[in-house]
Amino acid sequence: MSLSTHVLNTATGLPAAGLMVELYAEQATLVESGSTDTDGRHRFVAELEPGTYRLRFNTGAYLADTETPSLYPYVDVTFLVTGERGGTDGHLHVPLLLSPFGYSTYQGS
Repeated sequence: MSLSTHVLNTATGLPAAGLMVELYAEQATLVESGSTDTDGRHRFVAELEPGTYRLRFNTGAYLADTETPSLYPYVDVTFLVTGERGGTDGHLHVPLLLSPFGYSTYQGS
């Protein structure tokens, strides 16, 4: 299954461009890392097998670059890949809505 994310800064209403995001498999094994593009999106190259994964968003560094104080140095989102989630195209989308003192995530489409 393929994976993508989209990070929006809800305090500014803008995409979170240049935010470092890392994908980990079980046992904290780094699978892949990269940064969001100018639209706040990142599509991972790795194909995911069923299991437990974690996305680590480096929110503290991103907000520090914009000189914005923040409560969260990282946002970790742990999720399951079961083969039952995602669209019919075998894709899972995990967006992050971010502000300096809060965040929300959900399974997108």
